Amino acid sequence: MFQGMLQPMHLLVILVVVLIIFGPGKLPEIGGGLAKSIKSFKKMMNEEETSTTQKDGKKE
Repeated sequence: MFQGMLQPMHLLVILVVVLIIFGPGKLPEIGGGLAKSIKSFKKMMNEEETSTTQKDGKKE
């Protein structure tokens, strides 16, 4: 059903639409916000993994 959904041409069209909607000035701001969100998510996942490991008394 979703076979071949994200081909390079599709991604290019999506990028052009986003560029038209937000404009080139907003894209770095959006990218920076997205990067911060991803870093925060990874940090929380690592903290959760560490606390679970410490709680169980297991060491890797």
